[in-house]
Amino acid sequence: MNILIDIGHPAHVHYYRNLAKELEKRNHHVFWTVKNIPVAAALLKFYGFTFKQLPKKSDSLIGKICKQIMYDIIIYWFCKRNKIDIAIGTSVSIAHVSRISNVKSIVFDDDDDDVQPLVTKYVNPFADILLSPEALVGKRMRNDVIYYPGYHELAYLHPKRFKPDETVLKETGLESEDTFFIMRFNVFKAHHDTGIIGLSLDQKLKLIEILQPYGKIFITTEREIEPELREFQLKVAPEKIHSLMYYATLFLGDSQTMTSEAAMLGVPSLRCNSFAGRIAYLEEEEKKYELTFAFLPSDFDLLLEKLRELLMIPMLKQTWKKKRDAMLMEKIDVTSFWVWIVEHYSNLKEARNNGQDFWVKFR
Repeated sequence: MNILIDIGHPAHVHYYRNLAKELEKRNHHVFWTVKNIPVAAALLKFYGFTFKQLPKKSDSLIGKICKQIMYDIIIYWFCKRNKIDIAIGTSVSIAHVSRISNVKSIVFDDDDDDVQPLVTKYVNPFADILLSPEALVGKRMRNDVIYYPGYHELAYLHPKRFKPDETVLKETGLESEDTFFIMRFNVFKAHHDTGIIGLSLDQKLKLIEILQPYGKIFITTEREIEPELREFQLKVAPEKIHSLMYYATLFLGDSQTMTSEAAMLGVPSLRCNSFAGRIAYLEEEEKKYELTFAFLPSDFDLLLEKLRELLMIPMLKQTWKKKRDAMLMEKIDVTSFWVWIVEHYSNLKEARNNGQDFWVKFR
């Protein structure tokens, strides 16, 4: 089959890179399209994928709408020229194109319907197949969603798919037993981020004040870093961030994805933004597995209290590794399931009526 993967965010490269490799091993032809996002393009090049680059995304709502029409047109003709059978991704365009062509679309979505109203209205209803983590059962308007026991981040951070590269420690002047912290700050420019806030500069500086006596601090940001934080800016290749996080003592920030990545790696994480309490898969990671903690910006003092509590726990990393192992016992190797879905897209009765026996082959 000819398969298109459409990328709109650097994290999507990680989601689908193992899937693409597995499909290529099975003699499928995989094509990539990607918005003009330098980090995403760099990751695709690093992993050896060729791709078609699309125009840069817009920040304004009107600009997003105009650009979306452009993306739909470009991807429609790309699919037609390359005789694409299936288009996959966390993508608006593939869902739209599948409604006006013979291309089948598989959309991977791990956000609740009520936190992404535009996607709920204009993307998910058009997808031929909609896949979501089982943490979202009851959170979808569609009644034919295929739910699976896993998270997007397990597509690349499951132990079968990820081995940390210890050389990243030397690059950052660290030893394997050193205490250090990774912080990640977003700008909240996506369509579903209207009215959403994360950590203020004063709050970021307060966290640094508390953490500095314990160890080194590394900060990664979605866009330009504030001048007050530049001395802490992380300077490591994007493909090595997960290896560095694996060895970190704690993760703090206002990023959903990196919070979940930390949980998948067994690293305690604290998240502070307006989405706290509203994202089902992160709520599961917090309430069921106790791997992460979320706070609203108005509850920043509670975050500080939890941070101080975690810093006082002896054998913190060992404790979290046990929690991570407990989570992994109930989840699957997500990539292996996604491969199965792509290859069986024309007959998914088994996946929609799955029982425990169905999931055994993906563990």
